[in-house]
Amino acid sequence: MKTFEVLDKRRAGILLHPTSLPGANDHGDMGHQAYRFIEFLQACGITVWQTLPLGPTHEDRSPYQCLSVHAGNPLLISMDWLVDRGWLDKQTVQNNLLDDTVRALCLDTAFNRFTETKDDYFERYQDFITSQSYWLDDYSLFIAIRKQQQNTSWMHWPAGLRERKPKALEKARKQLQNLINHIQFEQFIFFQQWSELKQYAHDHHVLLFGDMPIFVAHDSAEVWAHREFFSVNEHGHPTTVAGVPPDYFSDNGQRWGNPLYAWDKIQQDKFNWWINRMRTQLTLFDMVRIDHFRGFEANWEIPVDEETAINGRWVKTPGRALLTTLHNKFNPLPIVAEDLGIITDEVNALRDEFNIPGMKVLQFAFSGDAHNPYLPHNYTENCVVYTGTHDNDTTMAWFNSLPEIDKQYIMDYLHNSDENMPWQMIRCAMASTARLCILPMQDILSLAEGHRMNTPGTQENNWQWRFNWDQVTGDLTGRLHQLTKLYER
Repeated sequence: MKTFEVLDKRRAGILLHPTSLPGANDHGDMGHQAYRFIEFLQACGITVWQTLPLGPTHEDRSPYQCLSVHAGNPLLISMDWLVDRGWLDKQTVQNNLLDDTVRALCLDTAFNRFTETKDDYFERYQDFITSQSYWLDDYSLFIAIRKQQQNTSWMHWPAGLRERKPKALEKARKQLQNLINHIQFEQFIFFQQWSELKQYAHDHHVLLFGDMPIFVAHDSAEVWAHREFFSVNEHGHPTTVAGVPPDYFSDNGQRWGNPLYAWDKIQQDKFNWWINRMRTQLTLFDMVRIDHFRGFEANWEIPVDEETAINGRWVKTPGRALLTTLHNKFNPLPIVAEDLGIITDEVNALRDEFNIPGMKVLQFAFSGDAHNPYLPHNYTENCVVYTGTHDNDTTMAWFNSLPEIDKQYIMDYLHNSDENMPWQMIRCAMASTARLCILPMQDILSLAEGHRMNTPGTQENNWQWRFNWDQVTGDLTGRLHQLTKLYER
């Protein structure tokens, strides 16, 4: 199989989640700063913008445990866009710090005006509701009930709603119809704004690169509505959960807690659940990273009553059949495999059979010897190289924390250049044979301690990092443009 067309040539990209965009509010969104960032990418010669998953998050704001695999996060909706269409007063936006509460009130106002005016967008809204009903109906009802139940997990709802009894659901639909309509409006606005942003990116020769967690949060619309496709009992309680076994980094392994897939039921349904999920992602993005790709070959299955991941087992999954189905449906299938950590020959064979690019992370390259697969001299073209990922500390912070002997080894490999860190690592990634090079925005800005996006295994102070344009100093755009030109990216 051929490499998908968006990697038809060498490219460079920047990893930045929209919440990390600058602005006066408590997190970034799809507004003017997103458009300015695309212009910045084009000026740098960068042709790929990678984000984290865009779904609606739980209270911890982790984009890897979302309330839906289809829906967009309404907190990313630009209020300025609503002002531009006359559904919101400019003063409301200018006079408020747009925290989540104010955003919700603004969306209420916009929805009411939208339904009153019924302008040119109203027909698009109705078409969206119809075309997306295969997920939107369940999602909007799920979120409406969840709000009514003080945002508690569906496992704590009244029995009729938890068990999806037809009479209870019908009663909820009638009682919550206005809220359901509002939630559907939010999703229409999200997809409309992202579609316009995506077109602007394309107009500036920038591709959008998304991220899709392989597993689904238990407290999500999909598990509530389609529990037959997950390892839960008739009451919705998980029977087995996902994770990874003990390894060099953790004596207890990692118990993620997501329900596993009932692959036999999904396969009997001809993988339609996965086809629909991928269709949504390929509407949003030009290519998609599959987080924990090795789960397409085998899952680490942990009994739900185990507190750690130690007493689990590997269970084979029908990844080959799934990928064949997806390739036949979406040809080519523009996905990248997150294949970090301990990867078996079987996982490598599955990835290579479908010619899926894997990942190389330079921060992982300098332990062991010259055979370390993350060292650039061991790369093939069909891979994506990163200096670091959203789960790593910044390259500067990582380098500063190393013993002197390790620093010297890195400097020897990087030719003892007079260039400062992290630019030696950036240049190394750019010069590599990897078809795609992705650089976290923190590394582009040479940021050190205190600027990481996420610390795995922790619950606090994650997903909050943001940059500001004052950090784009000197001739940063020229420096990046020179590297993209020099290394034909």
